[in-house]
Amino acid sequence: MFYCNFKSSEEKKSFYQKKKLEMLNYIKDSLERKIASVSASIEVLENQISRDKVEVSS
Repeated sequence: MFYCNFKSSEEKKSFYQKKKLEMLNYIKDSLERKIASVSASIEVLENQISRDKVEVSS
């Protein structure tokens, strides 16, 4: 994994906390992109359904 020469246990703890935060932020960013994609797909589909209802009733 990581090989670091830590001077204290606090330094080691801080290092791993920062790495964990980086990983969680990466996961969050990835999920936000996926949510944006799904939301856009839902919006387009809802618009198509609305458009199709208007065309059918005309």
